[in-house]
Amino acid sequence: MAKILVVDDELSLRQMLTIFLRKEDHDVTTANNGLQALELLQSAPFDLVLTDVRMPRMGGLDLLDVIRERDIPVQVIVMTAYSTTETALDAMRKGAYDYVVKPMKLDELRILVEKCLEKSALVAENKQLRKRLADTGKRRVSLTYVSQKMADIESLVDRVAPTPSNVLVLGESGTGKEVVARMLHHRSSRSARPFVAINCGAIHEQLMESELFGHVKGAFTGATKDKKGLFEAAGGGSIFLDEIGELSINLQVKLLRVLQERVVTPVGTTDEVPIDVRVIAATHNDLRDAVHEQRFRADLFYRLNVIEIRLPPLRERRDDIRPLADHFLQVMNRRLGRQLAGFEPEALEILLALPYYGNVRELENVIERAVALEPGDIVTAAYLPDPGSSLLLDEPHGIGANRMAREPEGLVDDFVAGIDRCLDDEALQVDLERTLGRLEQGMLHSALRRARNNKTEAAQRLGMSFRSFRYKLAKYDNES
Repeated sequence: MAKILVVDDELSLRQMLTIFLRKEDHDVTTANNGLQALELLQSAPFDLVLTDVRMPRMGGLDLLDVIRERDIPVQVIVMTAYSTTETALDAMRKGAYDYVVKPMKLDELRILVEKCLEKSALVAENKQLRKRLADTGKRRVSLTYVSQKMADIESLVDRVAPTPSNVLVLGESGTGKEVVARMLHHRSSRSARPFVAINCGAIHEQLMESELFGHVKGAFTGATKDKKGLFEAAGGGSIFLDEIGELSINLQVKLLRVLQERVVTPVGTTDEVPIDVRVIAATHNDLRDAVHEQRFRADLFYRLNVIEIRLPPLRERRDDIRPLADHFLQVMNRRLGRQLAGFEPEALEILLALPYYGNVRELENVIERAVALEPGDIVTAAYLPDPGSSLLLDEPHGIGANRMAREPEGLVDDFVAGIDRCLDDEALQVDLERTLGRLEQGMLHSALRRARNNKTEAAQRLGMSFRSFRYKLAKYDNES
């Protein structure tokens, strides 16, 4: 049942439409002119206004103008005589859904009203969905913490978000750089516009320019139609360039021009497209070192690093482990359909003792595994990792492996000591290049397994660029 407002100065027509529409199970209210209709529209919601064009005091076109000016959420159908069809078309240009010519055929009117109400319901549903998505995004995009370090981070985000300045977010893999980027977006005046994220190390260099700036039809093999780049797609919103340090020098030059001129040039054309986006970049590496080594342009660095937000690793804010664990337990309960009530004391001790080289992402994975495997109604120590191990390493074997989890340099010392003992034996020769190669190959494959074959994440775990990781992996695998 829909709420319909019939507006006409002819009493007989109002009565006829009231009887007809009520037989169609609609709730009908009437008004004899536009002013009376406007008062009703401002006091109660309606789904449809069925209005005549010519009426005393306020006609249908003036009523339509006020409805659109005040953004009253209602569909409008205009009733008109043959002699005023052009006026009805003008009403449609002003935003009316459709028009119907007097004298009306009730069967045609029934179909028109049904279609109009379908559109009204769809518009209302879309508005509610957008509102729920926006509210959900703002509610979920937040940090979980009790530590002062993260309180300072959130305070900085609140101060920076309303500004148009570019932001560089620094921190190890898994510390929540994208969460901070989304917070900056949702707490800004751009929150109603798109947030577009891209990992600069996960896409081949030859495709990255097209992804960022777009291309025109025929620009290269496979470019069968024009395509907007991510900068254009994020129009009015924010673009998040994760692992910005992986961009090639060539693309760094083009990105610098985009930031300076606020235009992009799609691949295959010289036409410039104006853009309006806020740039938020992130990396787990120190870009200052990259600038010093001439792997990253200094002028681009200063363009991106207007405001710097540096996220501490989880092991440096251990007060946050417990609230994060509680949060992820609730998340995984919902996701996996479980109802685990909490953690046993021994499980909490383990969670607080883990080294967390993978940071918050590692903690999330640990909780997900425990919730998935735990047969009881509380998380026990049985399905948590050994505090002496780390997800950065292969399965631990003996004391040396556990020591590596706590002190990576310790295993290196043991390795060097072992080589030293071998060299004491004058009859034994050590192929240094081959030995180091096997060690490096083992670490590459171990990181790849731990990252579930995600080469970008594996490279981050080893502090390498994606291209270096891919090159070395292929080099050793081809030699095997």
